[in-house]
Amino acid sequence: MNKVFWKNLAHGKKALRLAAALMAVSLLAALSQFAKAQDSDQDDPPGRVGRLGYMQGSVSFQPAGEDEWVQAVPNRPMTTGDKLWADKDARAEVQLGSSMIDLAPNTGFSFLNLDDRTVQMEVTAGAINIRVWSLDQDSVFEIDTPNQAFTVSEPGRYKIETSENGDYSVVTIWQGSGESTGNGQSYTLHAGQRTTFTGTNTLNAEVQQIGNPDDFDSWTLSRERRYDNSPSARYCSRQVVGFDDLDENGEWQAQSQYGNVWYPRVNAGWAPYRDGHWAWIDPWGWTWVDDASWGYAPFHYGRWAFISNRWGWIPGPVAVRPVYAPALVVFVGGGGAAFGGNVAWFPLGPREVYVPSYAVSRGYVNRVNVSNTVVNQTTITNVYNTTIVNKSTTINNVTYVNRNVNNAVTAVPQRTFASAQPVARSAVRVNAQQVASAQMSARAAVPPAREAVLGMHANTANRVAAPPQAIANRAITAKAAPPAPPPSFAARQQALDQHPGQPIARPEMQKLAPANNTTARMVKVAPPAKPATATPAPANQPNRPGNPAANERPGTTPPAAQPNNRPQPSQPAPNNRPESNQPAPNRPQPNRPAPNQPTPNQPAPNAQPNRPSEPPARTDRPPSPQPNQPGTNQPTPNNRPAPNAEPNRPPSAQPNNRPEPNQPAPNNRPENNRPQPNRPEANQPAPNNRPTPNAEPNRQPEPPARAEHPSSAPPNARPAPQPAPNNRPETNRPDNNRP
Repeated sequence: MNKVFWKNLAHGKKALRLAAALMAVSLLAALSQFAKAQDSDQDDPPGRVGRLGYMQGSVSFQPAGEDEWVQAVPNRPMTTGDKLWADKDARAEVQLGSSMIDLAPNTGFSFLNLDDRTVQMEVTAGAINIRVWSLDQDSVFEIDTPNQAFTVSEPGRYKIETSENGDYSVVTIWQGSGESTGNGQSYTLHAGQRTTFTGTNTLNAEVQQIGNPDDFDSWTLSRERRYDNSPSARYCSRQVVGFDDLDENGEWQAQSQYGNVWYPRVNAGWAPYRDGHWAWIDPWGWTWVDDASWGYAPFHYGRWAFISNRWGWIPGPVAVRPVYAPALVVFVGGGGAAFGGNVAWFPLGPREVYVPSYAVSRGYVNRVNVSNTVVNQTTITNVYNTTIVNKSTTINNVTYVNRNVNNAVTAVPQRTFASAQPVARSAVRVNAQQVASAQMSARAAVPPAREAVLGMHANTANRVAAPPQAIANRAITAKAAPPAPPPSFAARQQALDQHPGQPIARPEMQKLAPANNTTARMVKVAPPAKPATATPAPANQPNRPGNPAANERPGTTPPAAQPNNRPQPSQPAPNNRPESNQPAPNRPQPNRPAPNQPTPNQPAPNAQPNRPSEPPARTDRPPSPQPNQPGTNQPTPNNRPAPNAEPNRPPSAQPNNRPEPNQPAPNNRPENNRPQPNRPEANQPAPNNRPTPNAEPNRQPEPPARAEHPSSAPPNARPAPQPAPNNRPETNRPDNNRP
């Protein structure tokens, strides 16, 4: 009986231990989920925004939720719902750190969704060039047009075009790959392909090989080179938006206390956060927009320090992904009556904690500080508990190094601050004693005016170029359903006035959103798709442009090579491969034997293998004498008469009878010791589409070469002649003698 008792007791203890272990696992899982939820709070704003970094010509901007178009302002941060219109002869560039988007003339563009995981944009008309440098494994990069949604699968170079009336789209991939989806069909696209999508009820796809880059493509490539070759990439992360603008506007120096410091070239008396204006951008609230061409990275990342009587910018750690901040400043007294009716601020210094004025999680506070400065974790936690957990915007017991720097504090009247007016024009002097005795605050307790939402050029509302209504109201096809746009400023103004300077929380914003969601009506979510195969485009079909840039004259030479440390595109050379491997009009067909030619089983006399055939000369015009050209009866360089020579065939005219540099004269050179009496040049078309005598039948065209960065070819583009080995002209030589 004792044995049974002890046996049952042992089993009971084992069961208790198992139950305790299970409870411990469950508790740890619950705590982990709680910590994870706290660390990735859905109310946190994204750590990534777009930057309107460059403009040329008339570019208009429409803030999310608003109906007015205003003149765009450089350095304006862009987020979900913001729209751009590049008018005739205009161009623009939007930077995301990991990618860059260039807009061609007459292009309508918008961010449907932009956060840390998703980049979803629409192109309602025109064309955009996209360069993706990095793409996280679980991220989404989607470009939507009226009849298809293209999803980028890997880093590369892409071009998306939408026709003016929205009836077709074109996707060109110079480097990379992706998938187009629409109307229940999906197409996998690869590098070197230009695919045209037509249809609304069904999605039809025609694919052809890409041709030469146009002027817009070349401009994009020149912008990319600034990024690729920027020396500033050695000192800060490449995902710091606008780092490449620092190169030409300042200098980097090593400093013993702070490491690498960038010093801008500015006038005496200059101070950070003074030449620009304040704008209201949800969900961050008050956001600094600087006037300087380089004025983006140093005002949304890193910290400022006053070193040896000048201001220097210290970036965050190079290896840490940066998190965007609307403005890295401290407000003096919180604004308003607390500081003489003015709003005042100064830049944060190194190792000082940035306290957001918007609702965030503990994890966000960690990320936004650790990625932008070298700061102690304990310091971050203490500040977080004091200012965010305890719901206090006042920051006590913190010594700010820039607070006492002469001329560091900038102050303006409330009206100037609240209505996006230029700060430098309205700045007022502040008393050092007032600053020393005032409390420091994370928030400017000032409600925004409508002008703060539209930006500095609010006075241009509805007086700038805007997209035609057919384009502005055009429905697009999306693979992922985008979020609803925010409510208008008028709908949320009352709530903003009740809590001055504090953005409205996301749940409350959703309640204020209009029931009649216009974006939902303008977005067609594509149904589940089945794989489909694109059909080859006809050989003579011209490339259909999606914008005026496609009608520009293509370049005659490929773009310059990129640095060796960047991935190279795997495409055909722009001037050295036929479209879709089809012969151009009036060119000899490779598989048709010419008259009086040997049969396929009979090789032509002295025929050279793997060599393109030469077209016959035209017989409808008299021969013209040509200097430096062998006569009809003149022997070849090997003193052997050419077989089947035709003494009465006219030679082709050569401009100035001079060869290209580093090239033998086209009609006056030996070809593998083969005689060439009076042969017309290779670029002369054959009459009546007849192939050349002595051409080798059933010969396949040579495989195309690879290129750096081709783009769309012009209508009815002819392929450049294929080079033969042994001192033939270079493949990139312009074909100027083709009729």
